[in-house]
Amino acid sequence: MKIESIDLFYLSMPEVLDIGDGSQDALIVRVRAGGLEGFGECEASPLTTIAAMVCPLSHSACKPVQASVLGQELNEPADVLRIGRLVRQNSFDLLQADHALSGVDMALWDLLGKKRGEPVWRMLGWNESHGKEPYASLLFGDTPQETLEKGRAMRALGYRAIKFGWGPYGWGTLAQDEDQVHAAREGIGADGILLVDAGTVFGDDVEAAALRVPSLIECGATWFEEPFVKDAFDAHARLAARCGPVKLAGGEGSHNGYMAQHMIDYAALGFVQIDAGRIGGLAVARDVAHYADAKGAIYVNHTFTSHLALSASLQPFAGLREHTISEYPVELKPLARDLTHTRIERDADGLVRAPDAPGLGVDVDITAVRPYLVDAEIRAGDKILYRTPQI
Repeated sequence: MKIESIDLFYLSMPEVLDIGDGSQDALIVRVRAGGLEGFGECEASPLTTIAAMVCPLSHSACKPVQASVLGQELNEPADVLRIGRLVRQNSFDLLQADHALSGVDMALWDLLGKKRGEPVWRMLGWNESHGKEPYASLLFGDTPQETLEKGRAMRALGYRAIKFGWGPYGWGTLAQDEDQVHAAREGIGADGILLVDAGTVFGDDVEAAALRVPSLIECGATWFEEPFVKDAFDAHARLAARCGPVKLAGGEGSHNGYMAQHMIDYAALGFVQIDAGRIGGLAVARDVAHYADAKGAIYVNHTFTSHLALSASLQPFAGLREHTISEYPVELKPLARDLTHTRIERDADGLVRAPDAPGLGVDVDITAVRPYLVDAEIRAGDKILYRTPQI
């Protein structure tokens, strides 16, 4: 079958707040071929990613992403990989290309899986989709008391692992950060798995981050996530040497496989977190999962948006039995919740897994998000490059 069309849907909440919540807007990709359609989601600024899809030719290595996708044959997994290589070859000077490709790649795997009647994880080479421990992914409360209450609420819902991140952490005093971590521990209980995300707030300041380590150790945190910006390899490695039992986590900002490998090799990560909406392809993410496994790091999905993105993020490491933890967004905005009819729910053991259904196994209802559709147009001279498609 031949790829006939790519539609891009820019969705947004009526008000986007200045908080670390990626579910406030979205760019959904729909690809059609052979009477079927597949869906994907880019984890990136929607309008800039649309621009990367449709921009005019600049030169031979700076072509619009869609130019390498439209009209291509799609009949087997090798075709998805071939299309990905073509995008990277034709658009490597376009820095948003991998973000745009990520959503397209998801949609291609989804469509191909529906054509073949196979789940994506099987087409990626796995024999089984193993259960993962979902960690409830939360923002720190504005106060320690709010953080404590959030933790208690998640434990009451049956979550054994809970992550607190962003919010006020790292922006106030050391004592305030320590209070937040202790409140998180109290809220989730002594037996809960506590994860802490600094949201890159310390830049590359090892000493500032190291001051927070004693409270993490005292409270039994499993990991300290993204204390620094992604490329500060030396800062990560020096901090890791001072963290004792607490491991560093990071890698969500990687938008190709090499970046993720460098984080594993040079940033001393214990956990590498890959976002399927950024890394540039599900097969790329799968290769990172294999690499992490070989290097002794634990692969974890990064997902803070819809269950379409959640399903896509589970596929690349579905078959790794020993990599057992999964980010599970629990504070989604309505547009992210409304996007899918189906949800990836916890089973009787409290675990989640990549669906055993064709494609991504998630039923997208694009009509349900009509209220969130942003009317947008991109024009160059007298040529309209993009206009919001009709639903």
